[in-house]
Amino acid sequence: MCLSIISFCLACKPKANQNQEVTVIPIKDSNQIYSYASEDSKDSVRLTIPNHPLRNEKDLDVIMEQIGNAKVVLLGEATHGTAEFYTWRTAISKRLIQEKGFDFIASESEWADSYRVNNFIKGGKKDSAAAVELLKEYNRWPTWMWGNYEIASLVSWLNSYNQSKPIAEKVGFFGLDVYCLWESMSEVMPYLKGAAPSVVKAANKVHACFKPFNADAEQYAMAVAKMEDDCRVETTRFWQSVKKLTEDKTTKNESDFVMEQNALVALNGERYYRTMVTDGAESWNIRDRHMTETLKRLLSFHGPNSKAIVWEHNTHVGDARYTNMAASGEVNVGQLARKEFGENNVFIVGSGTYHGTVIAAEGWGKPIKKMEVPKAQQGSWEEILHQLGGTDKIILSKDISENKFFKKSIGHRAIGVVYHPDEAQFPYFVPSIIPKRYDAFIFIDYTNALHPIDIKLRNEPPDLYPSGT
Repeated sequence: MCLSIISFCLACKPKANQNQEVTVIPIKDSNQIYSYASEDSKDSVRLTIPNHPLRNEKDLDVIMEQIGNAKVVLLGEATHGTAEFYTWRTAISKRLIQEKGFDFIASESEWADSYRVNNFIKGGKKDSAAAVELLKEYNRWPTWMWGNYEIASLVSWLNSYNQSKPIAEKVGFFGLDVYCLWESMSEVMPYLKGAAPSVVKAANKVHACFKPFNADAEQYAMAVAKMEDDCRVETTRFWQSVKKLTEDKTTKNESDFVMEQNALVALNGERYYRTMVTDGAESWNIRDRHMTETLKRLLSFHGPNSKAIVWEHNTHVGDARYTNMAASGEVNVGQLARKEFGENNVFIVGSGTYHGTVIAAEGWGKPIKKMEVPKAQQGSWEEILHQLGGTDKIILSKDISENKFFKKSIGHRAIGVVYHPDEAQFPYFVPSIIPKRYDAFIFIDYTNALHPIDIKLRNEPPDLYPSGT
């Protein structure tokens, strides 16, 4: 066991459940961010932070044990462009599927594109080149979030894993997000063959209403803001007509479920875009409530004993009640999932980095770049963990939940798809009560940029607009 203050025994090999110490001198500013004072300050705080080394997949045993019989495991990331966040989430997901019988992965991605991935992994045996080609379907900016080689590796593994499984036991991959309402309206039409003329008419009215905006979210949002027209009546009527088609069925087949989900994306996508230019908090809430509703629908469709793995940004999975989001009236998937399924049935894993590189862009729709991630600001969660030694590690919230220091908010890094590392660091650190926000945390001291697939963009609304996460 290595015990020292600030300067650690770097020659020591990390051991499980290390109790390492660091002297932290908190200064509370108006933003509830805590940072270091001078070394000679009288107000120093000595922290003991038990942690577990993270070197290989076997080291994930401590997380698997803590997950226990949870129904929903949410796996977060501090950026949308870091390779290690994807590879460690893949490692956890494989173990959850193989050892605990999880049924599907639900990601912060579009329903229509991800349903194509679902069909791919449940189909015949395919090679890795086919997986890469498939992911080129994620061709709306930011393409790299799901169109990357790390995801291609996961997709190939899922396809291989499913080959030995009967249809009912094949693991799925689904998108939770609300953005692709235009595509969902196109995808839903084949499911309406044979439906009552009134349902088809309702769908056609939605198409006609959105046609003037050329599949451009900003055009639609600005038209609504200018008190022009909107499509809320059309999308609501279409959703109601689709629900009426299936409401009397005791058992819904997959076609019914997909038809409903595409109609739901149109309904909530319209609400999201209509709201985003006038009320950022409400548009955020519409999106996260939609993702939670979709997760709930997927679990219900897969049966009462089904289990789900969720891949999203920390900002979505880390319980919003323990961040500054709560003061803005914002909720998120982590908070809503705990409320919906019960805290004992939900396990949240956050992740973060001290420094490294990341894939991001300097503005909406701009080319992607490999950028430097500066060293974390003083007094932040990531800086404290770095002070424990420059190694990768796992922290369990149960081990620090009684520490008075961590019952206060400290800065916690968050990087979206738009990033300006040269700007002041404060906007990229979210005040968080860490052991309440997550159940476990994966810390990678130095991270590397994601490996994006070269994808040609199509003219569609930008994903993650306007929040970036």
